[in-house]
Amino acid sequence: MEQNILNPVSVNDLAYLSGRSLSSFKRDFQTIYNTSPSLWIRQKRLEKAKELLTYSAMSVTDVCFTTGFENVAHFSRVFKEHFGYTPSSYKQQLS
Repeated sequence: MEQNILNPVSVNDLAYLSGRSLSSFKRDFQTIYNTSPSLWIRQKRLEKAKELLTYSAMSVTDVCFTTGFENVAHFSRVFKEHFGYTPSSYKQQLS
C-alpha cells in the first residue's frame, strides 16, 4: 500500500497485487486499519500533499498531480474537508 500510495491505482488493483479478491481485501483492510482502503489512501495522499505544500515550492496544481489526485477542483475540495482550509489558502498562510 505504502509503495503505491501516490500512484493512481484502484482498490481493485491493490487487491490484485495483494493476491486477494476485492471483497476479501476490503474486509481484511477494514479489520486491520478500521477504515476503508479508499479513505485510507485519500488520507495518506492528503497528508503528503500538506507536507509538499509546507516544505516545497511546488504549486497547488503540481502537488495535486504528484500526490495521485487527477482533478484540481476535487483535490481542493477534499483538502478543505480534511484540514478546514483550501490548499491555496494554506500555501498563502505559509508565505
